[in-house]
Amino acid sequence: MRSLLLILLLLLTSTAHAEETSAKQLVKDAMDHWRGLTSYSEITMTIHRPDWERKMTMHAWSEGDKLSLVRIVEPKKDAGNGTLLNDNNMWTYSPKINRIIKETSSMMSKNWMGSDFSNKDIAKSTDIINQYDHELTAQEESGGHVFYTITSVPHEEAAVVWGKEVLTIRDDYVLMEQQFWDQDNVLVKSMKTLLVEEMGGRAVARIMRMGKLATPDEWTEITTHSIEFDLELPANIFTLSNLRNPRR
Repeated sequence: MRSLLLILLLLLTSTAHAEETSAKQLVKDAMDHWRGLTSYSEITMTIHRPDWERKMTMHAWSEGDKLSLVRIVEPKKDAGNGTLLNDNNMWTYSPKINRIIKETSSMMSKNWMGSDFSNKDIAKSTDIINQYDHELTAQEESGGHVFYTITSVPHEEAAVVWGKEVLTIRDDYVLMEQQFWDQDNVLVKSMKTLLVEEMGGRAVARIMRMGKLATPDEWTEITTHSIEFDLELPANIFTLSNLRNPRR
């Protein structure tokens, strides 16, 4: 009897571990799918408010899950502003004051470039992989695709603000939605994919919208116009020198 109970316990533990591994792998695959080994994209960010709307055209580069650079090219008054990420470190550059500023931990909750994304959203987008426990909580078929819902709860020691995040990932690894819930289990904001298209040789989220539930008429959309994956990037692209003085 004791042996049977031990076997059942081992089977249950093994099954739970397999489900966690599978859910975690889905999250990792979705992140890797968007970034590739390297990437270069041209995007427009639209910040919408009830009485005004602002658009910025940007160029963005990434390498792995630690390095990325975003630079504004339009409108002219904002051209040259940039953000460099190296692991969880973030620097911003403003040509108007000709200064590079390192974002401190107290500044990470600020809105990124006035959008509905926070600095922390940008800088820690992949921390969810290893700092959370992941559980596959739903699965359904629709429109010829399978959609997986994964509930991700941070480890007790994780330096995160959310009580949990809920992700919906399509079977081709496109992230369809990411919900952010607070410590009281209240949904605060979500990022949704509004349009999926084939770009750069794979299906990608062409239009994504981030918004808070409390203010539905305020949101930020990221529209990707072109993207290339797994290309060779200059060795010095993710440097403070290049952030200030772009190499042509």
